[in-house]
Amino acid sequence: MNENFLAAYRPQLLSLFRFITGLLLLQYGIAKIFKFPVLPYFANIPPLITAAGAIELVGGALLLLGLFTRPVAFILAGEMAFAYFLGHMFKGGVEAPVFLPLINGGTAAILFCFACLYLATAGGGPYSLDAMMRKKA
Repeated sequence: MNENFLAAYRPQLLSLFRFITGLLLLQYGIAKIFKFPVLPYFANIPPLITAAGAIELVGGALLLLGLFTRPVAFILAGEMAFAYFLGHMFKGGVEAPVFLPLINGGTAAILFCFACLYLATAGGGPYSLDAMMRKKA
């Protein structure tokens, strides 16, 4: 396939990618903090997961809007890496790590980590509050 296929739409797709990533992270934050939708997994979460939910709630909303995209995405990438290693890979303790994401349930955490790491380097795209603020300045 041609290397330039859809190349003209890269900026718009970057904004769409940021928006969808923010929306997906926001839903996790809402589920953890506001218990909506009601999910048994998030019924009685420990304080560390509550803190993660707060980061996902605020960070997801900011990504959705494209406001402070680079630093917010960097923080979210770190949170997702932390979530993978602590909450998935070492779920059974340090002495028995489970390396395969398919087995330890960490696929989404890894994908969110690298999606946010990409957004931290690429920015929010042309359809973001960051871009609007740059145009005004």
